[in-house]
Amino acid sequence: MTQHLLAVDHLNAWYGAAQVVFDAQLHVARGEVVALIGRNGAGKSSTLKAIMGLMPRRTGRVIFEGHDLSQAEPYQAARSGLGYVPEDRRIFTDLTVLENLQLGVQAARCFADGSAAPQWTLAQVFALFPNLAHMQQRQAGHMSGGEQQMLTVARTLMGNPLMVLLDEPSEGVAPVIVEQMGEMILALKAQGVSVLLSEQNTHFADWVSDRSYALDRGVIAPA
Repeated sequence: MTQHLLAVDHLNAWYGAAQVVFDAQLHVARGEVVALIGRNGAGKSSTLKAIMGLMPRRTGRVIFEGHDLSQAEPYQAARSGLGYVPEDRRIFTDLTVLENLQLGVQAARCFADGSAAPQWTLAQVFALFPNLAHMQQRQAGHMSGGEQQMLTVARTLMGNPLMVLLDEPSEGVAPVIVEQMGEMILALKAQGVSVLLSEQNTHFADWVSDRSYALDRGVIAPA
């Protein structure tokens, strides 16, 4: 039986009095890429936020690599090796590319069985995103949307995550960036990093993911 790296059971989440995630159940295995597919407003981003502990109110269980994150704060989830790439990027626009990356650095990690997790250096990140290597001293606020998206992912990788929650990687960026993001996800999988991504673009999701869940009005089911 495959042991799940992430197991979500009966997860519910609210914004104030409005419930937006309903009894979500999903799992992601080590080294697996899983997609949450749904239209805009279906609850994909809210599901990722609830897993990460970013929703103001949630119930249910979130188990990650043996750690119970059901009541954890976002920083505790991050320390356990769960990386999060938000849809709105949230880079430090007044800092350079290099400074943004250096802020993301965390120590090397091991999986629960003692095996070493993928470790990311600046050289490896720049090999994955060559565009960033040529703009290390550029202020992040002067980058294009696609370049900022790359930077957000790269900064997350500098934390050596065991798994990445990736919110809408193909939305609002040029086709060439979409292709690079897809290649990046496949490269992460090859390195042994698990990915749970939310995505409207079903062709993109089919390309990069091993399997998917469909999401509609906050309700999740196998696609």
